[in-house]
Amino acid sequence: MSGIQRTALVLTIIGAVNWGLIGFFGFDLIAAIFGSQAEAMSRVIYALVGIAGLYSISVLFKPDEELERSPEPQR
Repeated sequence: MSGIQRTALVLTIIGAVNWGLIGFFGFDLIAAIFGSQAEAMSRVIYALVGIAGLYSISVLFKPDEELERSPEPQR
């Protein structure tokens, strides 16, 4: 798994946890940490999570062989 894929996965998990908190408890963790939803930093985080989610769609359709293949060791 590449660094971009790992980063996208982490951001997608953050988004999923945030949506779970909103759904179960009405608590927006991102807005609580970075300010209201209208604050610039919160909007940047929401945008990054959204982009990561869209990128993760492409990972879903990659063949398993591509995801499991590890890079050759450097000599």
